[in-house]
Amino acid sequence: MSDRELSRAQAFRNAHEGANVELAYANPKTFLKAPSRDVTDLGDIDATVLGAPFDAAASNRPGARYGPDAVRHASGWWAYLSGYKGGLTNMNTAAQVDFSDLKLADCGDIPVFPMDREKTAESITAHVATAAEQAFPVMIGGDHYCTYPAFRGFAEGTDADDVGLVQIDAHTDTAEESPVFGEQFHGSSTRLIAESEYSDYEHVSQVGIRGYESPNFFDFVEDTGLNLYTMRDVHERGITDVVTEAVEAAAADTDAVYVTFDIDSVDPGVAPGTGTPEPDGLSAHQALKVVEILGTHDAVGAADLMEIAPEYDPTKATQTLGAYLLVTLVERQFAE
Repeated sequence: MSDRELSRAQAFRNAHEGANVELAYANPKTFLKAPSRDVTDLGDIDATVLGAPFDAAASNRPGARYGPDAVRHASGWWAYLSGYKGGLTNMNTAAQVDFSDLKLADCGDIPVFPMDREKTAESITAHVATAAEQAFPVMIGGDHYCTYPAFRGFAEGTDADDVGLVQIDAHTDTAEESPVFGEQFHGSSTRLIAESEYSDYEHVSQVGIRGYESPNFFDFVEDTGLNLYTMRDVHERGITDVVTEAVEAAAADTDAVYVTFDIDSVDPGVAPGTGTPEPDGLSAHQALKVVEILGTHDAVGAADLMEIAPEYDPTKATQTLGAYLLVTLVERQFAE
């Protein structure tokens, strides 16, 4: 072997022996650099991530179809830190976690059909149901309409008769019908869930609601039993009390709770990368406190993160926060 060949062989060995930690930005194809798995093969997995790159049901700015890829890419930072440090200490929760030890998989993106909302919904329901039969499903959207078929899939996959919903959001998504968008779009997902056979408004808790709603909306809240917590409630009572009460209300007399986190619940000064920004939202601290609380509640059996549209945030702060929220949720649920 020539000197050049020997040098090349040594360089190859050094690269594989000394750099056994993958950099944050290298091969960012899965959430937390978890192994890729088929959704039908999750027998030894605790939690699995699925993307829903669909935003054809959005009523304002499109772009949430790019959310799953952006969040996966951002999550690589925590996988990298955990890898080269041999585990991490969460300085907020004091938890010890090595993300490479978690039984986490990424099933890739659910097949969606941009010009066919109904076919897309059927695909999301089927894939989430298959995942939920085996593991804790985490879906990354996508516009908020996708939560409705995912919620159905979770209920079907777990054979749950009654499922509560904790919705972290700026908007209630209870629209009856739009003359432009019809009866099923991202502004109607919560109504569709409440009217389904798996839930009702009394088992829906909404946190962070603000801005403007339909006329006489507070009468609607009283009539339906919706558990409504506005941003004014958060400001006056504190996020911990509000979220604790919200999840307990959603869990009461149900088999499980589905959590949906719309990134527009966060103030657009912190997370501008979304289709329908609304001023006076949650701070990053409050958003993280939300997932810390929800991640430790026994009733929570599935979650999603919706409406991240990275093209509106050149700083990438929105997808970074979104990834951190899911990283924290997974840690709270599954780290020992």
